[in-house]
Parts: sequence; structure tokens; C-alpha cells
Amino acid sequence: MLNLRVLVVDAEADSRQGIEASLARDPFFIVHGCASGADALVTAIEWRPDLVLLNDQASRVDAMTVLAQVSSDRRTAPISVVLVTNRTCDWEGFKALGATGVIAKPLELSGLPAALRRFVPVEGSLSILRATFLERLAADARALAACRATLARSYAEPVMRRVNSIAHALAGAGGIYGFAGITCESAALAAATEQNLTGAACHIDVDRALDRLLARISSS
Repeated sequence: MLNLRVLVVDAEADSRQGIEASLARDPFFIVHGCASGADALVTAIEWRPDLVLLNDQASRVDAMTVLAQVSSDRRTAPISVVLVTNRTCDWEGFKALGATGVIAKPLELSGLPAALRRFVPVEGSLSILRATFLERLAADARALAACRATLARSYAEPVMRRVNSIAHALAGAGGIYGFAGITCESAALAAATEQNLTGAACHIDVDRALDRLLARISSS
């Protein structure tokens, strides 16, 4: 099963831990928590979650900064951000900053996993296509692993272009099914191979990006 990574951002420890515990009961979610906007932005770039669940209660300005920066940074832009707020009437403003949706307060923790699933495309209208996507992802992972083995011996241009082609395709497909993290990792790999082919990046940059994508797929 391809799990969904959720980054929970909430400055209130009790609230954050309650949300994390609620989501952890659903095997579909892999959860990580952050107590500040600064930590959330760093974690979003490094961990590349599929979805950010952002509580705006503790620090409204900080929450809006996180929302705007996650949405505008090319490294994290595919990641969906869902706000937990009692200001659902401000939805248009949240949407303008890049929010995918809102969950109203007060939270019912027992129903939170189901509420969050509504924002995941593979759980909605595209769920019937999920199996096909997972089969394709597995096939692409095998092809990329074979390319990685070849690149360990020689950085031949045809292999680099093959990696670039697969990465580009996955970058487009991952987000469609709600797996923004795979999109982010694939886009990073596509960029690294393109820069390598033009002489603007070292082979090690491709190796690292390829290893990250393969690790992401195998750990999901």
C-alpha cells in the first residue's frame, strides 16, 4: 500500500499530539509533527509530505506564512495544505494563498482521518485508477533501479535521458493521485538530470536525487 505522508503543524503540543495520535490509527497515513512555522517549512522541503495539516489557532500570521511559502516554493508547491480553522468563512482568502481546503473547529479527532481522506484524490473520484498507478509506479521504480545500477558503472547519456523521461512522467502523475511527495522527488530528479545533461550539475546530484526517489517509493 502506498502510504500518504502528513505533516501536522500546530504550536499547541496537546493539540498536535492529539491530531497525530488520531491520524496514526489509520494505516494509510504516515504522520510527522512540527511545532513552528519555521520547522514546518524546513521539514516540508526535506521530508516532502503529500499533505500539510495546518492549525491556524496558535499563530495566525505564522500559519498564513507557512501556507503562502509552501504554495509558492517550487520544491513544495505540489503539496496540498489543509487548514484547521474556525474561520471557515475566510475560505476564499485561504484559497488565494494556496490552501486545498479547510476542516472546521472544534475538531472531532475520532473522525479526523475520514475528514482528511476527502482531500486525497485517490480516495475520491480517482480511487478506481489507484491500482493502475501503483502498478506503473512499481514498474518505473524497477526501471529506475536498473538505471541506477548502470549509472554506478558509467554515466552514459542515453541512461541519463531515460531517467529524465521517467522522472518527468512521474512528476506529472504523482500529484494527480494525491502523492505530492513523489511528484516533488520526481521533479527534483528531472531537474538534476537536465542540469547534468547541460553540464550544470555533477553526477552526484543525480545519484542523490535518484536515491531519494527510490527510497521514497520503497518506504511508502
